[in-house]
Amino acid sequence: MWEYATPGIPDDLFITEKDVPITKEEIRAIIISKLRLRRNFSVIDVGCGSGSVTVEICMQTQNNQVYAIDFDNKAIDLTKRNLERFGVYANIISGTAQEVLSSLPIVDAIFVGGTWGKTEAIINLAIQKLRSGGRLVISTILIETMYHAINAIDTKTVKDIDISQIIISKSKKVTTGTMMLARNPILIVSATKI
Repeated sequence: MWEYATPGIPDDLFITEKDVPITKEEIRAIIISKLRLRRNFSVIDVGCGSGSVTVEICMQTQNNQVYAIDFDNKAIDLTKRNLERFGVYANIISGTAQEVLSSLPIVDAIFVGGTWGKTEAIINLAIQKLRSGGRLVISTILIETMYHAINAIDTKTVKDIDISQIIISKSKKVTTGTMMLARNPILIVSATKI
């Protein structure tokens, strides 16, 4: 399906559903770069949604140590379908991050793509599940989530904190030429566990 080693699989290659979010291809590529993955790394994807980030993580790590969490059964089903479509495997877990994270092993990287208002609690649990030198990446479209994420990140436990706002515009053909349509700005926080 995707024959390249680079992240940023085109969105239209994924199976999507209207009410299940998908992280767009350019944003996924940035997330993967911020996670700083290697082959055989263990990774947790919190709020896997459509599974697009999970698929990209699996393709980078090439192992069976990827854990995808979501409480929405539609998201769980869609993630399973997309993993199958791309011929990769992840451990898919239905439940909230607060319920599930404590039972998972210590990992090399964690991506938090959804917190449903429980940002600080989820980030605190995530940091506990990272090995020393492990990477934490959080993305959001909400300013409030970013505020809570920044508050949750304790400089005693993480370093190299980076905050980026990513604004992507995509071309669209119209009768007189090509116009650029802006997508939602995305806020991304990344850090390394001390």
